[in-house]
Amino acid sequence: MKKIISILFMFIFLNQCSGYKPIFASSDVQFKISDYHITGNKMLGNKVFSRLNSISRFNKNNDSIKSVEIFLDVKKSKNSTSIDSSGKTIEYKISLSAEVEVKDFLNEENILKQNFTSSLSYKIQEQYSDTLKQEQITTDNLINNLSQDILINLSKNISSQ
Repeated sequence: MKKIISILFMFIFLNQCSGYKPIFASSDVQFKISDYHITGNKMLGNKVFSRLNSISRFNKNNDSIKSVEIFLDVKKSKNSTSIDSSGKTIEYKISLSAEVEVKDFLNEENILKQNFTSSLSYKIQEQYSDTLKQEQITTDNLINNLSQDILINLSKNISSQ
């Protein structure tokens, strides 16, 4: 009897998961990037752009999708947040700020003009190479956060027009 109930419960549970849909599905993105300009930290700007472009590139051949031009100005700052008694830094805070302007490629109408800021902290590791890896992981997480924020706001503004 317990087997039947557990099998029935599992069947119902798995059946309820059939409506799963990812938030950033490429079919929901209503724009394609036709042109882009990056100022500030070019390496970080290119990473943000490549994440946005990888989502929008599925719509390259769809003529009903809005073509946009993106201007990105990405800046990174790294500040010490904790110092031990000997004066050594034990924690850093990395902040990424991106000034984003998105225009309609055809009529130059502003779709989005907004500043995005995201910051995270990380602790210093015993080995310097481990600290560099931790800084890189933190920076990548911040880039993902910025890309998602930009994508959400851009999709919201395009769908409201």
